[in-house]
Amino acid sequence: MALHTLDWVVVTGYFAVILGLAWWVIKQRQDTSTDYFLAGRHLGWFIVGASIFASNIGSEHLVGLAGTGATDGAAMAHYELHAWCLLVLGWVMVPFYMRSKVFTMPEFLERRFSPAARTVLSVISLVAYVLTKIAVGIFAGGIVFSVLLPEVRFLGLDSFWAGSILVIVLTGLYTIFGGMRAVAYTEALQTVILIIGSILVTFFGLQALGGWSELRAIAGSEMFNIWKPLVPAGMESTWAPVREVGRMAWYFNDSYPWLGMLFCAPIIGLWYWTTDQYIVQRALGAPGEREARRGAITAAFLKLLPVFIFIIPGLICFALAQSGKIPALREQLFSAEGALLRDNAQKAFPLLVAHVLPVGIRGIVVAGLLAALMSSLAGVFNASSTLFTMDFYSRLRPQATQHQLVWMGRVATAVMVFIGLLWIPVIQGGKGLYDYLQGVQAYLAPPIFVVFFLGVFNKRLNAKGCLAALLSGFALGLFRLAVDTPVKLIENFAYTKGSFFWIINNIFFQYYSLLIFIVCVIVMIAVSYTTAEPAYEKINGLTYATTTREDRDASRTSWSKGEVIASGVVLALILAAYLYFTG
Repeated sequence: MALHTLDWVVVTGYFAVILGLAWWVIKQRQDTSTDYFLAGRHLGWFIVGASIFASNIGSEHLVGLAGTGATDGAAMAHYELHAWCLLVLGWVMVPFYMRSKVFTMPEFLERRFSPAARTVLSVISLVAYVLTKIAVGIFAGGIVFSVLLPEVRFLGLDSFWAGSILVIVLTGLYTIFGGMRAVAYTEALQTVILIIGSILVTFFGLQALGGWSELRAIAGSEMFNIWKPLVPAGMESTWAPVREVGRMAWYFNDSYPWLGMLFCAPIIGLWYWTTDQYIVQRALGAPGEREARRGAITAAFLKLLPVFIFIIPGLICFALAQSGKIPALREQLFSAEGALLRDNAQKAFPLLVAHVLPVGIRGIVVAGLLAALMSSLAGVFNASSTLFTMDFYSRLRPQATQHQLVWMGRVATAVMVFIGLLWIPVIQGGKGLYDYLQGVQAYLAPPIFVVFFLGVFNKRLNAKGCLAALLSGFALGLFRLAVDTPVKLIENFAYTKGSFFWIINNIFFQYYSLLIFIVCVIVMIAVSYTTAEPAYEKINGLTYATTTREDRDASRTSWSKGEVIASGVVLALILAAYLYFTG
């Protein structure tokens, strides 16, 4: 359904405001690496929180969460309700990060352990950003363009290519010249646009359906039960997280087992929200602990919204199609025999935008979708350039001037933009790419989570234990990815049932992630305690046991009752959501 003139005016206005804001930021002096990579450490708490949220919420969230809402109901709300992880960032990890005055997470790992640990984490992070965040962001953005902007053409290229190139280039330009400050301020504005647009989709979707009670009646209680899809039929009273009963059945399936979700999802959540450069860099841009903590709490509040403005629209799209109230939606989501077309359900959000929103409002929502795509891409471009410049270039060229560091940061960003453009033909032909990438972070997260959290809480763990845990964990993760890749990307490829590779491929990715976690914990502790103790004077302030009284007093004076109450409200809202979405 093509956009009308008023919609195009709104979309054009969005681009004008974003580029105007970016231009204003670019004109600010950014002569030092601190200015370029951390916005001079002058970001206020709202900018920090909104920027964290915008970096997390890309087009893949709108497309993927709404898609799972249409197919599995509220099940994926588990991941979105991990807003409590942001409280861990603000209250537990921020004091260590702010005291260390680091630019990157690998740099913190070097301070705590060794330069080798920093190098390993930097390499893995850069590779992961290219294979996951850039790839899946462009892939989801292509779906948005193909559904909502099919008329966009450029030099004979279809909407997928033309739209993706336009957004990648524009985002890359203001990221290259504006650095972290441009990324953070534009992300704050994009957060507002994204939230307003998504709320409008939910409102008009419910209006077209007949209200919330009608949604509950059509979708049924199972679609509103975040636990039901995770527990197999006939096994509600047992712990077994499977749909089918059979020999070793609890090991094998391709869904989301509740036991795996219970233990694995927090590991992934804590890794992502508290140790990933992509997220934490925004907190590092705050002037001190107070602003960084308040920003994390603000982001926690915002993180509760996707359940209602992304997943619920997917449910609404399913209900509208199921009820036949919008025949075009039924044709898109259901086969002639009445079976739900799961692949088509990934278009649930843009389809809802195209069929239920009035003229003008549709333009606002399209601007929100573009905001999601641009903010996530800007975040990964900036994070990648920071990692490369500060973790590699500055170490290879220790005498580099501040001007040279900024220049290299811009070059690195341009390279990431170029890589993003090269990814377009790869992801356009990808088979099940989004679902495949959901498991990638489950394989990469455990070793990073282990070395950061065990390193902060146990001063006895040393550099050799850290490096052994990182290498063993990443080796296990890359092995699983190598086994999974042919199955996901090659048509009709399958391993012989019962073979070793078949077993590896069919283990729940959550259980495999837990296996990596357990191995990393054992390896790190065993190696550390069988080798020499670390030099405690060198890790002063980097673990709880080596924190001085002055550091503890400074942290205590950085927060007040307001932050405690706000954090309690976040936890209460999470509990309320769990209670509501339990059938």
